Amino acid sequence: MTDTHTPCSQLPVALLQQHYGVNQQDNIDTNIATIRQAARNGAKLVVLPELHTSIYFCQGQHYETFDLAVTIPGLLCDLFSTVAKEEQIVLVTSLFERRTAGIYHNTAVVFDTDGSIAGIYRKMHIPDDPGYNEKFYFTPGDLGFKPIPTSIGKLGVLICWDQWYPEAARLMTLAGADMLIYPTAIGWDPADNAAEQQRQLDAWLTIQRSHAVANGIPVLSANRVGFEEDASGRTAGAQFWGNSFVAGAQGEFIAQGNASDNTIVNAVVDLSNSEKVRRIWPFLRDRRIDAYAGLTSRWID
Repeated sequence: MTDTHTPCSQLPVALLQQHYGVNQQDNIDTNIATIRQAARNGAKLVVLPELHTSIYFCQGQHYETFDLAVTIPGLLCDLFSTVAKEEQIVLVTSLFERRTAGIYHNTAVVFDTDGSIAGIYRKMHIPDDPGYNEKFYFTPGDLGFKPIPTSIGKLGVLICWDQWYPEAARLMTLAGADMLIYPTAIGWDPADNAAEQQRQLDAWLTIQRSHAVANGIPVLSANRVGFEEDASGRTAGAQFWGNSFVAGAQGEFIAQGNASDNTIVNAVVDLSNSEKVRRIWPFLRDRRIDAYAGLTSRWID
């Protein structure tokens, strides 16, 4: 039997690279206006950055911030659902989910062209660093690494810190993802010198492009941009570095934003190219799955 799943071959995509402020309604209004603009420019898949309805509140630890969390489904989902249906797009959002009292997640919600929720992904890797106090807010995801089936293909949605882990990218690929998608909020510490900032940016680009190469799969990474102060005063704030990009199945840049501007990064992704690339670079065929048991260990002495 043949696989009846056939992803759209030439897929117009748009990554929304935006700066967000303290007014949540203004952020939501910006989201919707920019989503509509991207759709009217021809995008069939639109991806927003991580936690795009608010500032990146994880720079500090504030109990009142939990009031920003929403239920899924809920009123905010209804709003994005309506936009996806009206614009006939697949829409990848990133929301602060209130699952129940005391349990919150960093959750991507994917809407299909009919406005339905195609699926959700809860962030699995939760950072805990100066300026990125996510463990204070988010319970680790419990849905595993499962692609979300949509009308344009199976989306391997992961979130920000997940993008540093080859295991997550591999498992999404092995489960049939047609592309990897990373809503992101990452930036420079203004206290770091220019050389250190460049090393960090280069590492971020390189690790994600390596996921494309190792898996023969396109990668889409949508990052926020602009400076956000740390209200706690413990750090110098975060200068989100943008550089949202689309890479092909050999890691090649198809499109990329800059480090400073609000922009829509437009590209056309050839999903059929994964088949061609995997024939000449058969990494999945040559994996020594009999020898990888150690990957489930924290450390090997």
